[in-house]
Amino acid sequence: MRSLIDIQELSPEEIDRLIAVADDIIENPGKYAHKCEGKKLATLFFEPSTRTRLSFEAAMYDLGGHVLGFSEAQSSSSAKGESVADTVRTVSYYADIIAMRHPKEGAPMVAAMNCDIPIINAGDGGHNHPTQTLTDLLTIKREKGRFDNLTIGFCGDLKFGRTVHSLIGAMSRYKNVRMVLISPDELKIPDYVKQTVLDEKGIEYTETNSLDEAMSGLDILYMTRVQRERFFNEQDYIRLKDSYVLTPEKLKTAKSDLAIMHPLPRVNEISVAVDKDSRACYFKQVKNGKFIRMALIMMLLGVE
Repeated sequence: MRSLIDIQELSPEEIDRLIAVADDIIENPGKYAHKCEGKKLATLFFEPSTRTRLSFEAAMYDLGGHVLGFSEAQSSSSAKGESVADTVRTVSYYADIIAMRHPKEGAPMVAAMNCDIPIINAGDGGHNHPTQTLTDLLTIKREKGRFDNLTIGFCGDLKFGRTVHSLIGAMSRYKNVRMVLISPDELKIPDYVKQTVLDEKGIEYTETNSLDEAMSGLDILYMTRVQRERFFNEQDYIRLKDSYVLTPEKLKTAKSDLAIMHPLPRVNEISVAVDKDSRACYFKQVKNGKFIRMALIMMLLGVE
């Protein structure tokens, strides 16, 4: 029995296999319509989510399986003080696999240690979001055709952005990848990410406050929102929330084949005018998320 808590638990070869299966699902959806018949996915979402939760549910339904669960902590027994360990142990008697989101870092790991069925980390605080990273990797592969020889700009909240931390970790395993880290000083990438990933793996990276200066050299621009829920101080959030807003004007110096990505939801960091640009890939990411989660559910359930 295997869970997925951190993207680093998957080897590059396993990621390639998942992407190959996701590509096949896109081309031949009917082939997969009954793969998980009789199987149940429990979605335990202790924190709000639209795309991730619905994507998991759609994935399981499209595989012919069933879904049960809850979409907020208040509608579960955790509101009465039940521990994560007790919740997942209980749910494991009703389901074959669990997708879990929790505001506390490490909660899905605790769940996996107290459960006899696979746990998929659907986001834990500012720490990890491996299925978003798989979604991002599928999108990069479909848009760029490769993972090596790319310059990726990460822009916005690099301090609390779990999607950023996960994707940096995943992309650091490929050759000749350069990273440009664009953020206000208060939201810079944490030192532990620099030390344990970028420095340790010898990844070339630069830090800057200026999106305009970085734009022309990027193959991929990964935008993020400044997350109100990660701030203790409302004034700090208000001061930093509009630090970077991507507009058609700012894209004038960008490459013609730039891939603009965003894990969503967006607030105002990408102007809706950019949606019409052929380089905008963030709604393609949403679509890709379902297919890669289908591939992952099958893998963890041992379905061929």
